[in-house]
Amino acid sequence: MWTRETRDRMAGIARKTKRYPSDLTDEEWQWIEPLLPPPPRRGRKPSVDLREV
Repeated sequence: MWTRETRDRMAGIARKTKRYPSDLTDEEWQWIEPLLPPPPRRGRKPSVDLREV
């Protein structure tokens, strides 16, 4: 549901990145990042930023 708070948040994201409404803020990403598996030690290094995915 759109409230003043969510509209302000989305406006800030849009000004900063011009991306999608579902993109995470830096604060939200700090909560999610530790839950993701680390990149494998062997093989090719990841070419894509997990945050962008």
